Amino acid sequence: MITTLVQTDVLPTDLQTVEAFENWQRQHVVEGSFEFLDGKIIQKEAMKQDEAFIANFLLRVFIQTTAFQKGDVLLPELDSYVSQTRKRVPDLTYFTADEIKQMRQGARIKTRFAIEILSDSESFEDVIEKVQDYFDAGGELVWYIAPKQQKIYVYTNPDESKAYKGNDLIVATPVVSDFQFEVSQLFS
Repeated sequence: MITTLVQTDVLPTDLQTVEAFENWQRQHVVEGSFEFLDGKIIQKEAMKQDEAFIANFLLRVFIQTTAFQKGDVLLPELDSYVSQTRKRVPDLTYFTADEIKQMRQGARIKTRFAIEILSDSESFEDVIEKVQDYFDAGGELVWYIAPKQQKIYVYTNPDESKAYKGNDLIVATPVVSDFQFEVSQLFS
């Protein structure tokens, strides 16, 4: 049975696992999206309308890839499991058609490719922690988009990034090698 809407200021503080948190969520209606980090429940800001152009552009480029033709997807704000005690919600995340089938069977899938849009409220430490989580979960690629700087920071490991801007060609290698565009196209 589902109870009434719960205020986010009364979220539980005694849950220790993602599974316990998700069980609690199934029993309570709570508006919003949440990440779960070692017992802490963190409300994730929804994508803003002024960021919608980024998601729209990326999705339109992605549907032109061979990965999309095979049934792979790039989805907004979908759970990505890091461990039994950590769950992230990337702004966009890539899953293969096979992984989507596994999700239907109840599997908890970890993303190989996450895309985050830098928000004003995120600190450098927040960014580094998210990137580390994606790689700890077996991720191969993280794009961190910084709209104000009109740059994309590409991580192929958690310890270093390369910034792309202007007419630089960005490619989602090694995950989706034909998912590519010039950075300036994203911000034009």
